[in-house]
Formats: sequence, C-alpha cells, structure tokens
Amino acid sequence: MNIRLAKKEDAYSILELIRELATFEKEPDAVIINEDYLVENGFSENPSFTCYIAELENEIVGMALFYYRFSTWKGKTIHLEDLIVKQNKRSLGVGKALYKKVLEFAQKQKVKRVEWVVLDWNENAITFYENSGAIVLDDWRTVQMTEKALNKYLK
Repeated sequence: MNIRLAKKEDAYSILELIRELATFEKEPDAVIINEDYLVENGFSENPSFTCYIAELENEIVGMALFYYRFSTWKGKTIHLEDLIVKQNKRSLGVGKALYKKVLEFAQKQKVKRVEWVVLDWNENAITFYENSGAIVLDDWRTVQMTEKALNKYLK
C-alpha cells in the first residue's frame, strides 16, 4: 500500500471516490462539483484542501481530504472532510492507514484538534473512531446553510 499526497492528475479518481461516498451516505445526487473545480480549489497556488491518496497495486482505492480551521478556544485545527475507501477494498487497513496519515500530518503541524463528523447510523466508523481514542460528541449539532438558503436569507 502506498499513501501519498494527491496530485491534480488524481482529480478524476478523487471525484469518483467522493461520488461513492455520497452513494454510501444515501445522497447519490448531492455531488455538484466536477474535476476542474477540484483542480482549481485543491491544486492551485492557495489550495483550499489537502488530500492523501491510498494506492494498492497502482490503483487509487481511497482518500482522505482535509483542511485547516481555526478554533477561538483552541487555535489552529484540522477538519477531516472525507475519508473514503472503495467498498471492495475495505477491511484491508486502507482507511486506518489514511486516518493515521492525517493524524501524523496534524501532529507535525502542531494543531490543537482534528475534528470531523460521522453519521449516527455509521456504527462501524463510530466504533473505529472511539477505539482510536477519538470522542464522538452527542451534544453538538451540525448546522448547514445551503447556497439556496443563503441567497434567500440575504435577499
């Protein structure tokens, strides 16, 4: 297995993994970005995210995409947006290797916290995260405002 930083040439594979995750999370039509958008936002002079790729036998089988945030209480943090492994490559340690790579990156960057969200029905992921020492918070709710809602509110 090879874990490496993504390159712009990986955009197609990254997008395919994002689409697979959306299907897994029961929102197959939710992905609206394309390869060009990923390249523009992830591989430009000021990238919006960092992405690690997992390869098995020269095939991209997983990825972890994350970015910096800032906590007014803690300081610099990292938000792990997505960690996905192709369904037919799960249980091979790929997810664990990607997870570890992100945490090593965070440690080297001296961030104060790594955070992410997990769906309440994804028991395998919750168990994995808890077993790694992560705390799954029950008392915080994720809040989102869509582009449509934003435009309506600011009318």
